[in-house]
Amino acid sequence: MNYVLALFLPPLSILLTGRLFTALIVLIIWIPAIIFSGGLTHPMFILLAWVLIYQSAEDRRARRYGHRDDT
Repeated sequence: MNYVLALFLPPLSILLTGRLFTALIVLIIWIPAIIFSGGLTHPMFILLAWVLIYQSAEDRRARRYGHRDDT
């Protein structure tokens, strides 16, 4: 569900992963980028959101199963 939201509103999607500061920075950059580039930079923000969503899910899985990635 969050991946689909990232297609339309990447900053909100990033906020839902629990990264408030990153979401605010992305929002500040995303709005002018959409206006001035005509949407050409939008895929970059979608990819950023997807990476952060994936990373958040991996962190949750690692906490749930007690895996540590300190190697």
